[in-house]
Amino acid sequence: MKKHVGWGAGPRAGQALVLASKARALMGGRLAVTREDVQAMLLPVLAHRVLRNFEAEADGVAMADILQALQSEIKVG
Repeated sequence: MKKHVGWGAGPRAGQALVLASKARALMGGRLAVTREDVQAMLLPVLAHRVLRNFEAEADGVAMADILQALQSEIKVG
């Protein structure tokens, strides 16, 4: 995955993930964020914070493929 990422998520991505998870919990009628909230918001948040490089474009690797690989590496629970 590293060879296809040109720019990774920074501290603001973490902030965005927390805020999006809080919003999802509130929209679900809950006052506390769950792991499922964080997991559900991971891909939409990172889609705007991670950029693929030229090698990824040349190899035909889509952003969705990179994000799915990233999500599979993250251990929840």
